Amino acid sequence: MSWRVLPATEFARHTDLWRDCNAATTRSPLLEPDFVQALLDAFGTGEEKLAIHEQNGRLLAMGIVAPGGRGAWSTFQPSQAPVSMWMHAPNVELQPLLGGLLRALPGLPLMLGLTQRDPQLEARPAESGQLNTADYIRTARVSLAGTFEDYWNARGKNLRSNLKKQRSKLQKDGIVPRLEAFRAPEQMAQAVADYGRLESAGWKAGRGTAVHPDNEQGRFYTQMLEAFARRGAACVYRYWFNEQLVATDLCIEGNGCVIVLKTTYDESVPSSLSPTLLMREECVQQLFGEQRFERLEFYGKVMEWHTRWTEEIRTMYHVNLYRWPGLMPLHRLVRNRHALPGLLRARFAPAPAPAAAQSPTTE
Repeated sequence: MSWRVLPATEFARHTDLWRDCNAATTRSPLLEPDFVQALLDAFGTGEEKLAIHEQNGRLLAMGIVAPGGRGAWSTFQPSQAPVSMWMHAPNVELQPLLGGLLRALPGLPLMLGLTQRDPQLEARPAESGQLNTADYIRTARVSLAGTFEDYWNARGKNLRSNLKKQRSKLQKDGIVPRLEAFRAPEQMAQAVADYGRLESAGWKAGRGTAVHPDNEQGRFYTQMLEAFARRGAACVYRYWFNEQLVATDLCIEGNGCVIVLKTTYDESVPSSLSPTLLMREECVQQLFGEQRFERLEFYGKVMEWHTRWTEEIRTMYHVNLYRWPGLMPLHRLVRNRHALPGLLRARFAPAPAPAAAQSPTTE
């Protein structure tokens, strides 16, 4: 097996190859070159490597990996990326692929991790003495087959009743709700700025995690959405109460799905109203009516409100490959070092938390 390991700063020179690999494997919008390049531009440290595997002139796998400290490498995983930057042909066994890459990486790495894998895109591999898997989060989607009426009638009575009451209250108060969709490239910067304004006025402002046009998150979403919009694959849903913007979704599209990357709302809206849920109802109704897509993906950790919208829930997972079989039990011992005697505990101090611990993207 032949692996080429290049600086990920050279990614732009290999976008056609990456696009072809995605088209032949996952076909995920989250692995389109426009998404990956924006991630690298905003969050890359310069240590990332672009890995390309070919055999007999056939492209079998590509990924972007980064050092994780103390002999560990893992896939490049900013928290803005719902899935990791890895693709491989479905008829190729994963363990030999990872083993070959582990040996091709600089130094003497002992472990290689693939984080945040989606079983819808890639079946969970069988475990062995060198390869194990671990649950990440449960995530949800809505299938868009059939009619909205059938879908909506299958929702719980409380959800339908509560939103109906909220719409009646809006009408009584003279408030007209309105859903609009930004799709043009020249609209994306404004969409991200407005998103950031809503988010910065809420609880995230105090934690310093809000999107802003001038921070890394803002630059990432603007660059990425503009690139997707240039080929008609971006949509920002915006929900209004009269002239007040009260909620917005940042979305990308492709391979039959709409992916909600981030959601925010105006926290000054009275708690008796749910602008995000009202927006979601109209958005889903519109998607059913258009019949352009097969599913709506959330990709964030399943919350209680997700279960009111769908029963379609799956578990994402991580993969770890160890250089030698004996390293897997040793790694478990290190992670459980609190059970060790004091003198040994200090020797088995843990490595920094891997990128797999990043939080989901959908808020």
